[in-house]
Amino acid sequence: MTERLALFPLGTVLFPGLVLPLHLFEDRYRRLVSDLLDRPEPRGFGVVGIELGHEVGEGAAHRLAEVGCVAELRESTRHPDGRYDIVTVGSRRFRLKELDRSRPYLQGEVEYLPEELGADPWAVARRVHRLYRLYRHRMAAAGAGAFGEETVPAEPVALSYMIAASLVLDGHDKQRLLECEDATLRLEAERDLLARENRILDVLPMIPAGQFLDGSFHPN
Repeated sequence: MTERLALFPLGTVLFPGLVLPLHLFEDRYRRLVSDLLDRPEPRGFGVVGIELGHEVGEGAAHRLAEVGCVAELRESTRHPDGRYDIVTVGSRRFRLKELDRSRPYLQGEVEYLPEELGADPWAVARRVHRLYRLYRHRMAAAGAGAFGEETVPAEPVALSYMIAASLVLDGHDKQRLLECEDATLRLEAERDLLARENRILDVLPMIPAGQFLDGSFHPN
């Protein structure tokens, strides 16, 4: 079964459980929020990654990712000039089946994806948790700013998404994590990525600091 869902193409990957604030100034997205507010809760739209193109301007996103995440509207503030500041939270993943361009903003026919544990996720989760603690320590030691204290979930699905959202990765790697079929596969991919990033961070003080060491990094 599919469902019609308003779409918001972004250069950022949204994961279930992640808080995503947005400042909306384009007419099409003002209309999107207005339409959502006219409906009963829960109110949501689909955040889908841009694989080719950019965010601003009608038709600027030339190719979209196949898998996205529903952003549930939690707070909205309308400014006198019609702009909106909103706060959303990622909920369900979906697969984009078909695009609909009949409204000012994109819509799509989407198929919601199940959240499966996979085979023996708990052992992988324990290993990933250890690697993630080392990653946080090494990021702080390399000058990426102090990580605040956070509660790391033990449940494999929640853990897999929290780590996916927290890692400093390029968009391709983030999208690959979102698309994993189950928590075990996502955690296994994160295990390999964390091992790679920890090796890099181990020698990072010996090489130029780069874009993540200017104090602006945030774990989300």
